[in-house]
Amino acid sequence: MGERADLLEYLQRGRDAVVWKLEGASELDVRRPLTPTGTNLLGLVKHLTAVDAGHLGEVFGRPFPETVPWAADDAEPGSDMWATADESRGEVVDLYRRVWAHGDETVAALDLDATGLVPWWPEERRRPTLRRVLVHLVAETSRHAGHADVVRELADGALGDLPRYAERVADDPDRWAAHRARVQAAAEAAR
Repeated sequence: MGERADLLEYLQRGRDAVVWKLEGASELDVRRPLTPTGTNLLGLVKHLTAVDAGHLGEVFGRPFPETVPWAADDAEPGSDMWATADESRGEVVDLYRRVWAHGDETVAALDLDATGLVPWWPEERRRPTLRRVLVHLVAETSRHAGHADVVRELADGALGDLPRYAERVADDPDRWAAHRARVQAAAEAAR
């Protein structure tokens, strides 16, 4: 496995984890804000759709051929972080999958040392290589996959980052209650 394949593998792991967090969750639970700033599962997917489309499309002169409404110049600020009632989960996820397929084509078509232009980055960093953009996307996607882990746990107690590690707090509530009590006691003792 080469560097390109490694970078794409880790990026895809994050993409898959974020999308998997929607599976089995109710429409309410994928949309409702579960942090003081409104973080929600479907909003994370929308955000990553725009991020992927921009970084592996526009940045390298290969714009994604469809409109990503929440990434348009005239989009309402923050509209990439939540879903309206008429934006279906299926449509959002399908668009994300098409965006990442397009991004993967960009990665396949270019050398890792190819230079792009990221106009929204600070001037001194605006001309990164494809390699650097991929590292950025792996970090960004993994960061939001972690957010999705926490938001899903808050929504309905589902745990794990992929199906093979799936668990629910409800499956063993006594174990999790004891664990939480132990963590709380340690926190109290440390103050």
